[in-house]
Amino acid sequence: MGALQKILSWVPSLLGGARVTIGLTLLSVSAGVILSLFLALGKMSKYTWVNKFCSAYIFFFRGTPLLMQLYFIYYALPLMVPFFIIRTGDQFLDRFIPAFIAFSLNSAAYCAEIIRAAIQSIHKGQFEASRALGLSYPQTMSLVVVPQAIRRLIPPIGNEFIMVLKDASLVSMIALIDITKATRNIEGSTRSALVYIPAMILYLIITAVFTFVFHKLEKKYSVYE
Repeated sequence: MGALQKILSWVPSLLGGARVTIGLTLLSVSAGVILSLFLALGKMSKYTWVNKFCSAYIFFFRGTPLLMQLYFIYYALPLMVPFFIIRTGDQFLDRFIPAFIAFSLNSAAYCAEIIRAAIQSIHKGQFEASRALGLSYPQTMSLVVVPQAIRRLIPPIGNEFIMVLKDASLVSMIALIDITKATRNIEGSTRSALVYIPAMILYLIITAVFTFVFHKLEKKYSVYE
């Protein structure tokens, strides 16, 4: 069998891994962005205990390796708290759910700092004008500040998305079959290192597609600045 035929025969397995990589990234970053909004607002809160809790959360998840967080949630947490034992009867879900939780919590910490910086970049006159019009703090944030901040969030959130997409290869360490794990499985069964070529090309294609999408979004919303 020629090299090209070998590579083509590996494509279905690699595409199966790509679905896991993309799905995990989309779900984790989406959940992370939602959670990060509360963390960012909490870190800017005037209530000390809220501020300290959100700051500690962000410090912890940015200050420890993602792989350690994944190991802790997958291996250690169920031993310490039986409530967190995940047994769905589906081996894939038993690995995917802890990975989703670890990646979401980690992404939330990074996105929180991005959102906080975006909100604080809005001129304080916007706050003062909103309060002068009689808007409450929640109304000021939800109707005036956050919509403007979202436009400035797109480039850094796009970067965070690409980082999570590449970091998703860490799930191979808990035997979740993403692109990296599928590549290692193929290499182990065929003893051919050629499999790394289509695997890396696949990563580049996925990264290029999402980079293009975020670039289009950035260009679209930049006209309102």
